[in-house]
Amino acid sequence: MDLDVWIPLLLPLAAWPLARLVAPRLAPREAGWLLTAGCLVLAAGSTITLALQAFAGLTLIPAVARAGHWSPDVLRGLDPINLPVSAACGLLLAGLAVAFARATIGYTRWIRALTRELDDHSREPGVVILPGAEPVAFAAPGRGGRIAISSGMLSALSPPERTALLAHERAHLRLRHHHFLVAITLAGTLNPLLRPLCAAARFALERWADEAAAEHVGDRTVVAHAVAKAALAGRSRPTYALAATGGPVPRRVKALLTAQHRRLPAALLAATVVFGITAWSAETALDSVTDLHSTIESAQTGHQSD
Repeated sequence: MDLDVWIPLLLPLAAWPLARLVAPRLAPREAGWLLTAGCLVLAAGSTITLALQAFAGLTLIPAVARAGHWSPDVLRGLDPINLPVSAACGLLLAGLAVAFARATIGYTRWIRALTRELDDHSREPGVVILPGAEPVAFAAPGRGGRIAISSGMLSALSPPERTALLAHERAHLRLRHHHFLVAITLAGTLNPLLRPLCAAARFALERWADEAAAEHVGDRTVVAHAVAKAALAGRSRPTYALAATGGPVPRRVKALLTAQHRRLPAALLAATVVFGITAWSAETALDSVTDLHSTIESAQTGHQSD
């Protein structure tokens, strides 16, 4: 196969510089959408490439060739296939499939357990007050979306800060950020090289909710204080939950307290770079599928003429 087939596997390496390039230059809403889409497309492209390489090796197995009605000798002549590479891709793909299945099952179990736990306190949508002094607050999907907040967290914040914290968590629910988070997490599972980009996408979601809370409250300083106090008082959020304590809190507080003057050319450049890389990955993966299909059709024709 051509060297181009490896492009979707190599492009996720660009996630490292992209994570530093895009997040500061785009508004949180645009960054959240663009980075999440980038994670999904790059993960899909690399997975398709691994699957193609693994399948290319399988096409040379006589039993598979007979079932597909093609000639392995003709196929080998049309497109030289490296069997060790195909085997390695197959093993890697199998490992990623197991990790993906475990992550999916883990999320399903977590959401069920969390729903049962919150139901023990209240089955109504909205805010669920958890008894206890340990400060905790997060947005929980399920049953229309609920906000779990402990008595300890409420006592740690002033009334305006409570309003800001609840506005942040409501923004997560209203904007369906839990769907973004699941997509980001699964993309990082399919390709660990994407984890820096996934972390940047999660940060963008938290900043998106921060800005929504600031718009609702009308005071960015109050939101910044609420985020900082909640992070200092609270523990880490549940694995798949979104919370005001998530992400690099000092960077979020600084962004809230600093006037954001984003230059349009820089934002357009950042968006263009991400879009270009993801489009390149998608196009190359689709071209590889088409090329392999054409090669197999030629091998089938050669088999029929034998």
